[in-house]
Amino acid sequence: MIDSPLTLDFPAVHGRRVTAVCDGGDVTSDAGVLLVKQADARLGLTARLADGMRDGREQGKIDHTLSDLLRARVFGIALGYEDCNDFDRLGSDPGFKIACDRLPASGHDLASQPTLSRFENARTPGDLVRMGEALMETAVGRLARDTRRVVIDVDPTDDPCHGHQQLAFFNGFYDEQCFLPLQVTLQGDGGRQWPTAALLRSGKAGPTVGLASLLRPLVRAIRRHCPQARIELRADSAFGCDAVLRLCHALDLDYTLGLKSNAVLGRLTDCVKVHLEAQVATARAAAPDDPHAGDGLRLYQLFPYQAGPWDGWERVVLRAEWTQGTYNPRFIVTNRRDLTGREAYEHYCGRGECENRIKEFKLDLAGGRTSCHRFLANQFRLLLHLAAALLLAVLQEALAGTAYATAQIGTLRTRLLKVGAKVVQTVRRVWFHLPTSFPAQDIWARLCQQLT
Repeated sequence: MIDSPLTLDFPAVHGRRVTAVCDGGDVTSDAGVLLVKQADARLGLTARLADGMRDGREQGKIDHTLSDLLRARVFGIALGYEDCNDFDRLGSDPGFKIACDRLPASGHDLASQPTLSRFENARTPGDLVRMGEALMETAVGRLARDTRRVVIDVDPTDDPCHGHQQLAFFNGFYDEQCFLPLQVTLQGDGGRQWPTAALLRSGKAGPTVGLASLLRPLVRAIRRHCPQARIELRADSAFGCDAVLRLCHALDLDYTLGLKSNAVLGRLTDCVKVHLEAQVATARAAAPDDPHAGDGLRLYQLFPYQAGPWDGWERVVLRAEWTQGTYNPRFIVTNRRDLTGREAYEHYCGRGECENRIKEFKLDLAGGRTSCHRFLANQFRLLLHLAAALLLAVLQEALAGTAYATAQIGTLRTRLLKVGAKVVQTVRRVWFHLPTSFPAQDIWARLCQQLT
């Protein structure tokens, strides 16, 4: 508790002093945590995650259950409080107390920073495996059972480190000390992408390290939930290698993967280059005063190709583009026979949405906050942030058809979650008095209705 409330003086207005004092009592700046709580209740997420953890504490000395600790951390991350330190004050916030099933006036405060830190560092490999599988199954459960195609998007990203974290190494490509987590999203027939899995890896890990350990349980979960669906792996050229192709064949997956250019591919597609250069020359002749004439011209070619390590011939697509006066060839490898070359490449470009979700995860949810010393604790943090992303994705789904239908997490949090409210506890009810002029009242009403 704070002995002396913070007092701040501001410039006078019409001769009256303006003073801010942190003594407003039961007021929360995060009334939107109620919506996050509803999303959690709908998924049963934090309860499911807690059920998979082993509690090694003396049961008679426990004030905060694993479920309590999980909810506090996940809800805090969703609202923009990624550090355990934040709970030295948030522990008494009436909004967060209600969200964690404690009364604001008479209920005990939430766990403090030391308790939450011990919680993070006590997690075992078994806890993390069960937690990861529970998150996968929860994401898969958001797909309709009659889904015909499920696309698994996979992408590695860098997670800069600034301390002495276990397995953080210097990576020459990113030119920094980092981890290289693997991020996975799911996309069903509706086109919405769901955050699904996150695997923390050493800063020296190759692109495909850990892929099989994520794909196998995920594919099993999808086939249980969507028995009619074809499953496809989509990823960039770091995954266009013989090991990933063999894995896809073994799991009976469709695949659309980037493929790095090489001399053999160049020779096989020389005729396309010649044809494109002829079209560019024609465009330049028609517009001699335009220095950008010909830019953006594209040609596609579908052809069979077998690299040395591959087990057989594969379908490869070339997209040849003239960009800024330069020939720019891009290749993908796919086993999808229902798509033309152009369709296959445009489908491949859809993986950019996965990159957008990763960007959201890192920027809006501080998903790179892996600052613990222990590697397992950092993996646990990554999964906590993934759980928060799933809860917010449920809110985003419920906003379909509104002005916030395409809002990213940062906008959603600013406009709908960071809402001030006076909290009043009576004998029979807890009141959240939101601002009379709250602009998003109607959206709140819609979310409450859909999430109840």
